[in-house]
Amino acid sequence: MECKITNDLGTISITEDVLLRMAGYAALECYGIVAMSSKRAKDGIVEWLGRENLTRGVQLRLVEDGSVDIDLYIVVEYGISIVAVCNNIVDTVKYKIESMTGAKVRRISITVEGIRV
Repeated sequence: MECKITNDLGTISITEDVLLRMAGYAALECYGIVAMSSKRAKDGIVEWLGRENLTRGVQLRLVEDGSVDIDLYIVVEYGISIVAVCNNIVDTVKYKIESMTGAKVRRISITVEGIRV
C-alpha cells in the first residue's frame, strides 16, 4: 500500500513503511508516552516495543479519497492524564504526517494497552 500525491510536476509515492515510522516516531516524541505496544490477538499478550520495532504499534489504512486513518497502540506513564497525552499525540502525529508528506490524516485512533509505573 502506498500513499500517492499528485501535483503539477508529477506523482510522489510514499511507502507504507515510511508512514508507519513517521507516525511512530512522532508519537514517541510526546510527553507521557512510554512505549509503543503490539498486541498479539491470538493470545492477548501485549509486547512493549523499542524504537527499532515501533512500526508494529502503528496501523494505517488508506481511504478512497487519498486520506489516511492511523491506529496507535501505546503504553503511558502512570500519574499523567491519559486524555491530555492522547490529545497531544493526535495533534503531533497529524501535524507531522501532513506537513512532511502532504497526505491528509482523516482520523487517529489511540488504544492505551498499558500503564507503566
